[in-house]
Amino acid sequence: MQFDDGRTFRAYDAGGGGAALVWHHGSPQTGVLLPPLLRAAEERGMRLVGYARPSYGGSAPDPGRDVSGAGEDVRRLADAIGLDTFAVMGASGGGPHALACAARMPERVTGVVTIASPAPYTDALEWFAGMRDPRGLQAGRRGREARAAYAEVDEFDPESFIAADWAALEAEWAEFGQDAMRAGQAGPDGLIDDDVAYTKPWGFDLEAITAPVLVVQGGEDRVIPPAHAQALLRGLPNAELWLRPRDGHVSILRACPVAMDWLRAN
Repeated sequence: MQFDDGRTFRAYDAGGGGAALVWHHGSPQTGVLLPPLLRAAEERGMRLVGYARPSYGGSAPDPGRDVSGAGEDVRRLADAIGLDTFAVMGASGGGPHALACAARMPERVTGVVTIASPAPYTDALEWFAGMRDPRGLQAGRRGREARAAYAEVDEFDPESFIAADWAALEAEWAEFGQDAMRAGQAGPDGLIDDDVAYTKPWGFDLEAITAPVLVVQGGEDRVIPPAHAQALLRGLPNAELWLRPRDGHVSILRACPVAMDWLRAN
């Protein structure tokens, strides 16, 4: 689809007549709706919708974007496909963008799930503590030029994932890893802009979110450590935490079906 400002925006709609759920992908991903999500939504009679953030998966760049911009992008998407109300769910880098929708559209967002999501950057929190490899986010904190320079030498540290993560990537979440590789091969701009956006003001306050929020976190996550889930919980007025002590950053995705049940119940 194309927005009125001329930007191309790639979106996906699994169809169906049930309650709608808008999925917010991690960093980096193409935005394609992955099979485990499609199966879980179909089993629950939910209409799963997704999209590619700017500079990912065919969506045009949006220079200088912040996290809150996702709220307006999803509002336009929802208007275009006829969604009056919907829930949102985001994993990893998708978590802040799911929260942005709830902040920008309180009248339309019925519930929120964040999975392994970073919290807003603050000097009061040792924000990078517990991250196996925080260099990309640290570069993002210094601005886009610094993050783009780091992208030229960036290499994934396999120790960022625990054994449970690798097991998930070899089983039902194999296409998650393949999709991340495709996104990375297409270029670094989406990830650069994400990392800058996560470490500057998001453009909204957590306290403004009135919808119920479920914060799902792996206790052994080496990418986004549990302290971020606790920070989200402190900032959100209507939230609860599901801590899965043995999960890491990818294996926590196995909680998606149960999280969909939570959204249906709320």
